[in-house]
Amino acid sequence: MHAMVLKHLRAPLEWSELPDRVPGPGEVRVKVAACGVCRTDLHVVDGELPHPKVPIIPGHEIVGRIDAVGSGVVDLRVGERVGVPWLGHTCRTCLYCREHRENLCDDPLFTGYTRDGGFATSITADARFAFPLGESGEAVDLAPLLCAGLIGWRSLAIAGAGKRVGLYGFGAAAHIVAQVMRYQGRSTYAFTRPGDLATQTFARNIGAIWAGGSDTMPPEPLDAAIIFATVGDLIPLALRAVRKGGRVVCAGIHMSDVPRFPYRDLWEERQLVSVANLTRQDGLDFLSLVPRMGIDVKTTRYPLMQANQALSDLRAGRFEGAAVLVP
Repeated sequence: MHAMVLKHLRAPLEWSELPDRVPGPGEVRVKVAACGVCRTDLHVVDGELPHPKVPIIPGHEIVGRIDAVGSGVVDLRVGERVGVPWLGHTCRTCLYCREHRENLCDDPLFTGYTRDGGFATSITADARFAFPLGESGEAVDLAPLLCAGLIGWRSLAIAGAGKRVGLYGFGAAAHIVAQVMRYQGRSTYAFTRPGDLATQTFARNIGAIWAGGSDTMPPEPLDAAIIFATVGDLIPLALRAVRKGGRVVCAGIHMSDVPRFPYRDLWEERQLVSVANLTRQDGLDFLSLVPRMGIDVKTTRYPLMQANQALSDLRAGRFEGAAVLVP
């Protein structure tokens, strides 16, 4: 197998030839067809997340076909197309796992961070976190759904049932969530970098009823807001944008420090919450609905060997939607 390997933090990934992996008990081996490039991959490469496994193969928006099955796997078969997400393994025994809140597991493993991921020609994965995808849709279009889509789905559920929802940072996750909200009959308000007229136009074209800079207030108070951008300064702005009793959801795994802000921005029962990972049920629920929702994922393709260029372009915001690596 071949892979782009992070051998040292804050260094370019290196093209490497590695021995083929053999799935252990409860695991499957997946031949990778496509792997999305997520902002969390940047956090891994830049050493912004604690205790990474190095060397590591990044990548956690993986679509491929099973080509080997380990002992004890009964629900998946060779040849089946599956998706592998960020949360790659849970202990099953801690309080959170017992309460079916395995997204908060005390002893988890994360794909592309603490276990090898999908910037490779094949991977091994915990069979419990290899979600059947069926045969509808192209692998490149499905890959971003395995993180941008799933975290967006969980964030939207935590945001509540409000009709007017603001999305701060209109990238891979937001452009998927906006289409989910359209399917659900909600209204999207898109917040971009100030002056980014191209992204604002992109947001309107896929259904946002309003788009503007993150330094402006929406034309009417929001029921909720989801912050996908990793900028702590957005939290006070989002709190001011939501109505009394509104909720602000922080969807990123990493964010710059939150500045001081006056209590009046939080008062009147506004809520500030965060999202961590996903549950298996999130994956099953969202992916089962994808064929009905008509989500059009905008992607930019890169050969696997150009993973460093994809990360650089993501960092600089040089594309709309999501980057996807293809072996």
